[in-house]
Amino acid sequence: MKDVYLSIGTNMGERYENLQLAVALLKEDENIEVVRISSVYETAAVGYTDQADFLNIAVHLKTAVSSAEMLKICQSVEQELGRVREFRWGPRIIDLDILLYNHENIETESLIVPHPRMYERAFVLVPLVEITPSPLCEQLQQAHELLQQMDCENEGVTLWGPFNKSSTVS
Repeated sequence: MKDVYLSIGTNMGERYENLQLAVALLKEDENIEVVRISSVYETAAVGYTDQADFLNIAVHLKTAVSSAEMLKICQSVEQELGRVREFRWGPRIIDLDILLYNHENIETESLIVPHPRMYERAFVLVPLVEITPSPLCEQLQQAHELLQQMDCENEGVTLWGPFNKSSTVS
């Protein structure tokens, strides 16, 4: 089984419900085990800033599917929840990004892992570090180190609340 870390964000509609639905769809896939889910963080928009704030989480999965298949699963969840890509960094009902795939470096036409901007974004690093208290690989070690250098309050990242009663999925 491969370890996969996702970042999931939303800033349209019922944001918390969107996160819950995305995780529920991932759990429905027989090839995916949801291991851990971070707290929910509210974050200011990045890039195009004239839009509502986002709710963001990080999710740790275990799977036997390839990175290309994992990307298809993420895109399928986005489509099922009604994601429309109008313009880059625009508002979205849901966004699933593969941050890390089994600690591999992947570069294809459709997927780059580690995610090319994950180390620049506190809204990605804060929930990711929360669910990886002990860095297991070079990419996670770098995430932990960078987060220690960031001023998350000035980066617009605030704790919104727990994902559910327990952030560990049984």
